[in-house]
Amino acid sequence: MVYLALSIICSVTVGVLFKLARRYQINLAQAITWNYFFAIGLSLMCFKPDFANLAKVSFSPFYWILGVLMPCIFLILGKSVRNAGIARTDIAQRLSLFISLSAAYFLFNENFDRYKEVGIVFGFAAIIFTMYRKSDRVSSKRSWLYLLLVFIGFGTVDVLFKLVSLITIVPYTTSLFIIYSIAFVLSIFYLLYLVWRKKTKLQLINFLCGCILGIFNFGNILFYLRAHKEMANNPSTVFAAMNMGVIIAGTLIGIFVFRERLSRWNYIGLALAMVSIILITLSKIYAV
Repeated sequence: MVYLALSIICSVTVGVLFKLARRYQINLAQAITWNYFFAIGLSLMCFKPDFANLAKVSFSPFYWILGVLMPCIFLILGKSVRNAGIARTDIAQRLSLFISLSAAYFLFNENFDRYKEVGIVFGFAAIIFTMYRKSDRVSSKRSWLYLLLVFIGFGTVDVLFKLVSLITIVPYTTSLFIIYSIAFVLSIFYLLYLVWRKKTKLQLINFLCGCILGIFNFGNILFYLRAHKEMANNPSTVFAAMNMGVIIAGTLIGIFVFRERLSRWNYIGLALAMVSIILITLSKIYAV
């Protein structure tokens, strides 16, 4: 359970860092770029990628899609935290599992039982209630848009990682290293464009923030994989605890640390999200 707790802490900390970035005027594009630089270094140290078979492999298009999508999703995540808050963003991110479930049914031919079907219904209701915000029209539309993009983006990333896991000629951790490398190179090109055309200045503070972000972002993945390895016979426990832990921790930090306000409908959405995840977990338990 220690690895699981560390993964939850790292995941929520990423959201907190994005929230603080606006307060201290951190350039997100620069921080995200250097985040991948440090993620590559940490992958080399912790995963020890197997490069022996790389020369024999033509890179899967999923590598390239993820390499483009991940930095974009990170930027959107930062915008969502700034406009919609940590609590609602974390819930939207975790509810993206319903896209993964839809893919499991339509792409991977997984059978759905009654628990999972009811859980999905609760989940989609939770999405609607969670994203609702009574405020000025422009702010409300912006929040809805960012939360929706977080939901779709992370769900798409989950499905693509599932497809990457089916590539057996190279280890999964080596695939992660490849994806991080592609994301970093593309982010560097975008950063150079900003420096050249937008006259953006490179600042040491953004490099340092990227280092911190990269450590927690990588830590989230590392400890999550370790938790699954430690509790290999109880994957549903890891799945449920991770999702519920992040939602609860993110909500509490948003409310008590950053004084975010949730409406009655948002709290209903939070409750529905928890019920949904519990039902889906029960489906996994009784399917074993």
